[in-house]
Amino acid sequence: MSTQAMTEVRTKQLVPLLMVRSMDTSLRFYVEGLGFKLTNKWTPDGKIRWCWLEHGSAALMLQEWVANDRRPAELKGKVGEGVGFYFICEDALAFYHAVKDRGVEVNRPFVGNNMWVASLDDPDGWSLHFESPTDVAEDTDYDG
Repeated sequence: MSTQAMTEVRTKQLVPLLMVRSMDTSLRFYVEGLGFKLTNKWTPDGKIRWCWLEHGSAALMLQEWVANDRRPAELKGKVGEGVGFYFICEDALAFYHAVKDRGVEVNRPFVGNNMWVASLDDPDGWSLHFESPTDVAEDTDYDG
């Protein structure tokens, strides 16, 4: 591909695909717990096997792990080790309070890289971080 052709690509969005053990558990967590909206789904046998979720302008996809002739019966290793998903939002502290009020376990926010950071893991161990800009001093822990 020529350099000119590559400039024509104009990538617009990166949407991660997260493999999950239980679609029902993951959908409860993401939709009911974190406020994502289910905007697309694949239901080959009447059950959601893949879906597209959105939170504001951010998106991610979930797919339930199903063993087949190319995949083992279970996911191997620690899911997402070394991978974190960072959602930049208007108010990470509002996110923190909203999900906490919904009964979701979320770490106390702190300031890192001039951003409030509210972090949590999903039911499969994927590391999620919701951040918003701040002028509060670095390494400050939220006390609210």
